Amino acid sequence: MNASDPEPIPEPLLDPVPVTRAVDHGTAKLLPDVDRRRAWLLTVDGAPQSYVDLDDPEYLEFEYARRLGHVLDCAGDEGRPVDVLHLGGGALTLPRYVAATRPGSRQDVVEADTGLRALVAEHLPLADGGAGITVHGGDARAWLAAAPEDSVDVLVADVFGGSRVPAHLTTVAYAREADRVLRDGGTYAANLADGAPFAFLRSQLATFSAVFAHVALVAEPAVLRGRRFGNAVLLASRADFDVQELSRRTARDAFPARVEHGRALRRFIGDAAVVTDADAVPSPEPPGGSFSVG
Repeated sequence: MNASDPEPIPEPLLDPVPVTRAVDHGTAKLLPDVDRRRAWLLTVDGAPQSYVDLDDPEYLEFEYARRLGHVLDCAGDEGRPVDVLHLGGGALTLPRYVAATRPGSRQDVVEADTGLRALVAEHLPLADGGAGITVHGGDARAWLAAAPEDSVDVLVADVFGGSRVPAHLTTVAYAREADRVLRDGGTYAANLADGAPFAFLRSQLATFSAVFAHVALVAEPAVLRGRRFGNAVLLASRADFDVQELSRRTARDAFPARVEHGRALRRFIGDAAVVTDADAVPSPEPPGGSFSVG
């Protein structure tokens, strides 16, 4: 270009626009975040499913996702590769997080909704050829039943049909399959939702306590005190957790959470019964559209 030539005019950056598409289990929307240039909120029938920033996969917007991120950070030596099985895919927020924070990890993601998988692949593609992330279609429990024994370090369950956890992912038979697939020292982590009097949450803790030697619960104090309906992360393992480290991490969040375990957790469980396939029910419907957007 000669000195006399005019400076080229840069092409304007196009503002991202929302995307709406019918998927297998409702209507999915991808809503751009006006404050983060390549960040998106995924909803299905108005219920938030995922938030992902394509430029910053280590950024976790949802409180429950940050708590699951802390669990993943505490799995083995921080930063080293791990094998993770994700039941429930959404926009692949946590798989992207693990790929960024633990390069070389192998991750399988199971998402039943064909339309949702296609939407995410088209508009929120994985970087670096997938970075060790493989997405599969199928039912979460059926996939778990077919998974090899002692094959993963962390099993993350974040499966919602709309805003409810499906009944077949709440039973003692399902918990036994999770235990079979986890390696010694591995961790099961599930995103659940409930409110007082916590019949569902207490039954889940009782169910996983019947299979795993160590169980813990991570939730905001306001949720645990019954002041509002909200998310809680259930943890289960054959080995004891580093409760102090996990508590330090969750206490530093913008919305601090508490880690309940041991005697306090047993009091919370009370006389809740173990859930079988014959009596399983989905998690409760959030009251008054607690998790709805738009």
